[in-house]
Amino acid sequence: MEKRCASAYEIYKTCKRFQEECIEENKSADCSPVQKRKRIRIKKKVTFHEDVQTFIQRSRSQSPKEEVPDHESLNLATKNHEANWLTNREKILKPQKSIQGKRNERSPFKKNLASCQRPFVGPSLESILEGIGKIADSRARADKLFEWLILPVSPSIFFSDVWEKKPALITRHNPGYYKGLFSTEVFHKILKENDVQYGVNLDVTSYNNGQRQTHNPPGRALPFSVWNYFKNGCSLRLLNPQAFSVTVWNVLSILQELFGSMAGANVYLTPAGTQGFAPHYDDIEAFIIQLEGKKHWRVYQPRMADEFLPQFSSPNFSQAEIGQPILEVVVEAGDLLYFPRGFIHQGDCLPDAHSLHITISSYQKNSWGSLLERLLPAALQIAVEEDVEFREGLPLDYFSYMGVQNSEKADPRRQMFIDKVQRLIRKLSNFCPLDAAVDQKAKDYLHDCLPPVLTEEEKATSVFGASTRWENGHVKDLALRFKGKTKIRLLRRGIARLFSEGENIALYYSLDNSRVYHKEEPKSFEVNSEHCDSIEFLINSYPSFVTVDSLPCEKLVEKVSL
Repeated sequence: MEKRCASAYEIYKTCKRFQEECIEENKSADCSPVQKRKRIRIKKKVTFHEDVQTFIQRSRSQSPKEEVPDHESLNLATKNHEANWLTNREKILKPQKSIQGKRNERSPFKKNLASCQRPFVGPSLESILEGIGKIADSRARADKLFEWLILPVSPSIFFSDVWEKKPALITRHNPGYYKGLFSTEVFHKILKENDVQYGVNLDVTSYNNGQRQTHNPPGRALPFSVWNYFKNGCSLRLLNPQAFSVTVWNVLSILQELFGSMAGANVYLTPAGTQGFAPHYDDIEAFIIQLEGKKHWRVYQPRMADEFLPQFSSPNFSQAEIGQPILEVVVEAGDLLYFPRGFIHQGDCLPDAHSLHITISSYQKNSWGSLLERLLPAALQIAVEEDVEFREGLPLDYFSYMGVQNSEKADPRRQMFIDKVQRLIRKLSNFCPLDAAVDQKAKDYLHDCLPPVLTEEEKATSVFGASTRWENGHVKDLALRFKGKTKIRLLRRGIARLFSEGENIALYYSLDNSRVYHKEEPKSFEVNSEHCDSIEFLINSYPSFVTVDSLPCEKLVEKVSL
């Protein structure tokens, strides 16, 4: 079998590790390579100006049984609760002594917290979705939904102090806060009425004695077999609930406009007294929304610098590899736990209650690095084509003084070579097609994201509400009557985008995407060049309606045709 050659990146990492090990000259020469790596491991700590921040809502004067405020009260409620939280932000909540092995006792951490406040009562999900459906701008809808998701914390504080920095727990002492999002009853209905496949839509897992196992049989996941696994102590993970639940689909399709990145979800149902997954970290920003029961969570900081905000998820870790948790809590129904990508975590159920939670995730492969992966190869290609200096030949004898085996040589030609490469890299920035690279990211997003869930008004005033029908053996009302004064707009802010593809121009869109991730190819069609200005006009006019007459085409027939 032909051996694979190591890449330049792999050679660099090996050389760097060798150099770091050589620095440890005072260490014992006969220690193992594992011990050497542990000694040189960079243990960069998370910078917490507060160790772990739990957001606290002070007692409200009204009883939790009073009328729940509607969506119009959201702004005022947020301001009041944010002010209360700010007065309490110096109350640092230290991680408590492990409650492992004492699960029959309520954690003193949670007891103290519960004794200092009453239930937080906020708008219901139903009223929020109904209210934001009346907001014209889909991005403003996303802002309002996310605001509700993390109440009583304001989004501005969350994104400035918490996002990508540290884990945070929002406690409400209100089990019904997320009512209507998902439930075990909905889980059972999905199993009963849909073609849920083991390994595709549903995983059956367990974690015992440090070993994580998957128990997926082949075929359809029927309720009888699924609940039998659950009764015998296995956890259930529904991989794409948005494909089966309209409510989850609606929530994710709205939130994705806030993140500018696909929003996904998994649902986890865990029996009392069990654990379904080994400690690990993910490559996504995770929002753990507790729907039923409660779960004991432990969160650990990244072990080294290169595990902060990682590009890829980790393998499973043993308990000995992860150290002590920086946050250990019991998350109850109505609470939300957030942690950034790279933070190791594990959750297990207490003996007295099952757990149902949904994890909403986003920001997978949405870093500066992922943009540069698109940008730099294109920039190099352009530079080679347009600048002769990039096409000049390498020195005849550079093998004799460059490379790992020559890295310690005191040869002046090495520095000349390095200076030349660094100058070309700096020069490369002049050839970066930044807008084209961003367009490639936007094209990926349009393929990744969910189609929108239309309101009844949106259906009635779009092609989906056309009165075309079959009646008495004939097709009726087939024509769509557009006039110059007809007002039009796109259905969503980010629903479509123009792209240049060689000599052609294409419009990519997400309206017809599948609810299953990448089940179908990207949706697009070619656009006539004379229509490009009008499409750009429509895109940039959102959320305002514009008349057909106002489209920048020469003739009315062209405007109606578009």
